[in-house]
Amino acid sequence: MSERKACGVVLIQRSSHRYRATRDEQAALRMRIKEIAAIRVRYGYKRIHVLLRREGWQVNHKRVYRIYCEEGLNLRAKRKKKRPGAALRIARQQAVGVNDTWSMDFAADALFNGKRFRVLTVVDNFSRQCLAAEVGQSIKGEEVVAVLNRLKCRRGTPHSIRVDNGSEFVSKAVDKWAYDNKVALDFSRPGKPIDNAFAESFIGSFRDECLNVTWFLSFEDACAKIEQWRKDYNEFRPHSSLDNLTPNEFAGRQVPTVA
Repeated sequence: MSERKACGVVLIQRSSHRYRATRDEQAALRMRIKEIAAIRVRYGYKRIHVLLRREGWQVNHKRVYRIYCEEGLNLRAKRKKKRPGAALRIARQQAVGVNDTWSMDFAADALFNGKRFRVLTVVDNFSRQCLAAEVGQSIKGEEVVAVLNRLKCRRGTPHSIRVDNGSEFVSKAVDKWAYDNKVALDFSRPGKPIDNAFAESFIGSFRDECLNVTWFLSFEDACAKIEQWRKDYNEFRPHSSLDNLTPNEFAGRQVPTVA
């Protein structure tokens, strides 16, 4: 069909169909706004506009606000708690290597007599390795830090750890550990479990292949059986997203990214 006939069918002018936008995308300005926002984490668009004017940029506050919103730099008006380790402002990126990003979450189950226990799981998002599966009746922030310190001695620290907003992960102990070790805590948005998708997927497999099919007689028995499953998961179980390699095989072919 010719352009003339097609435009006649949809009732538009050929000049409109041929039009190509010539608007300047303000790439340099956009980059500078992102640089200022990355350094001055708690600055809103008004303060960023003042800094730009100081630097000689001839730009009004409306354009700064538009770019500020388009880049997702909007700030919440208020923080509930001071979390130095959680001062993230950049878009979430995919893990690019071993030890780049970890995920933490809890699973819960019960012994044969009904006594409840919890399992803290730590997963490397790139290699899918289960780094830890800590069993306890009550795992608080201090116990989470102890697990992280053991992993730090064994394989270093990641660049970031994805967690939900559970009381253990927002505790002062975990936040201080993250700040001291220069690890960013990447908290899920409320009501958005997909933000911690690797942990959710792992716990689904963990529950289906271990918790739901195993009878636990005591906490010691639970620790032993869950640790045995963790080793089997890392060393024997093929993972479809890793081209059917085991997590340990896949990790062995990579160069660790240590913070």
